[in-house]
Amino acid sequence: MHMPIYEYICDECQTHFEKIVFNKTQEIACPQCAGKKNSIQLSVFSSANADGSSSSQSTSNGGSGGCCGGGCGCH
Repeated sequence: MHMPIYEYICDECQTHFEKIVFNKTQEIACPQCAGKKNSIQLSVFSSANADGSSSSQSTSNGGSGGCCGGGCGCH
């Protein structure tokens, strides 16, 4: 079973943080101010190749295609 790690930004103090999410009803609190209002951020992810090496996909706006260079299918 895989547990997703999500990136958040606190709406109250603007702290960026990551959190492992075990279920959809889990309450997410800011580690800095304990605020409960957070916005989920687009994240970088990686996957293991068959040879054990890893590759990363970036969501930066460094290429053409919008938010992630067109790799996310949002365009």
